[in-house]
Amino acid sequence: MNHIVVIGRLTKDPELRYAPSGVAVGNFTVAVDRPYVRDGNKETDFIPVVVWQKLAENCANHLRKGRLVAAEGRLQIRSYSNKDGQKRWATEIVASNVQFLDRGKDEQTEQLNDTDFGDINLDNLPF
Repeated sequence: MNHIVVIGRLTKDPELRYAPSGVAVGNFTVAVDRPYVRDGNKETDFIPVVVWQKLAENCANHLRKGRLVAAEGRLQIRSYSNKDGQKRWATEIVASNVQFLDRGKDEQTEQLNDTDFGDINLDNLPF
């Protein structure tokens, strides 16, 4: 079974691009604190996450650096050759689900604006 869940904060805004086939693919990195302190300092892992299709577009549109997320999916380890021909390894989460665990500044503003009645005369309401 290959199943992983991480909770952490984005280190930068997600990147979104499209494969030649037109499928959306997004990347972001999640900073996850380790559960212990070494020499008085917290240690943090920086875990790359890959998202596909509509999930990639949603993440790119709604997530920003510093947002708290939970990424759930499978761990993928792949190899590739760099421009010098050396074999390199990449470890990443291929996420099938990303939960937004806090609200961004824009969303908090939008929520406050939803309660603004503007020029409506409250005396004319039927209730």
